[in-house]
Amino acid sequence: MSNGFEATLGAPAEHHFLGEFGWTRNIVLALLATLSLALLSTAAARFEGFAPGATAMPAARSVLAPAPVPVSAAAHPAAHGPREQVEALAALIGKKYRISPKVGRELIGTAYREGARTGVDPLLIIAVMAVESRFNPIAESGAGAMGLMQVIPGFHKEKLEDGGGDPVFDPHANIRLGAKVLQEYIKRAGNEAAGLQLYNGSGDDATNAYANKVFAERQRLQQAIARPRDRLRA
Repeated sequence: MSNGFEATLGAPAEHHFLGEFGWTRNIVLALLATLSLALLSTAAARFEGFAPGATAMPAARSVLAPAPVPVSAAAHPAAHGPREQVEALAALIGKKYRISPKVGRELIGTAYREGARTGVDPLLIIAVMAVESRFNPIAESGAGAMGLMQVIPGFHKEKLEDGGGDPVFDPHANIRLGAKVLQEYIKRAGNEAAGLQLYNGSGDDATNAYANKVFAERQRLQQAIARPRDRLRA
């Protein structure tokens, strides 16, 4: 009796459980179908924008490396930059002091570099060379001043570069040394005129005769630079 009653009660429960299980399965399958459709739609959209044989890397490069922007003429150095100045100065000193244009360009170029390095006007450096040695790299005075800028090595041993040989008679080394000495004297004296007098060893000369001689030479150099500009403006 009890077995029949339990069988009678168990059958509906089992059917009820199977019904709920089927309903849940249908919901899960529907959700999976919806998710699959969404994924397929996204993949299709990406595929439509995809070109055969192309990769994503070129697109990234196009963002990171945009097309070059044309550079305007204003971004380039002025028409009369150091190169034109060097040529004008080389022509002047070549004619006046009878030195080859090639050597003149090299010496003037070194003066510009050392002027930029030390903060000394490169035309002042060139003017000192003209006054001191007339651009003779092996000139030597009775007082022991040597080279283009007539530097006395014994007074500036700490500034000499240990490159072997005799650097005082090397034109470029002499200009480097002379520019350093000029920089030191101008800083110590407070202005170019007084610094030049110290350079010449005549700091007590109230007339500034040596400085005025160097300034006159620098003015001629400035005029040589100005002439090409004036011709272009005319």
